[in-house]
Amino acid sequence: MDHSRHIRLSSTELTPEILDGATIYGPGDEKIGSVSHVHGAGPASVVVIDVGGFLGIGAKPVAVPLSELEFMRDEDGEVHAVTTWTKNELKVMPEHVDS
Repeated sequence: MDHSRHIRLSSTELTPEILDGATIYGPGDEKIGSVSHVHGAGPASVVVIDVGGFLGIGAKPVAVPLSELEFMRDEDGEVHAVTTWTKNELKVMPEHVDS
């Protein structure tokens, strides 16, 4: 997928309602997870990504700063993000637990 032609989300669009469920792509356009939920709104948010698993079963939730992800819309209006993190790098991060 050529992400260079996708429209980047503005800071006002970085809300849980828009980001929840978005697919996350790593280096080489590999699908590495999806947004489980978001803590906060705007650029200072923390995004919880479900990594691994199958259809959400067995996935490990990890928290990353929103600034580590570049959210955009594709030609069909679907929101997704790209990051420099690999699936393996995310898998070794501590598991996120909501308190």
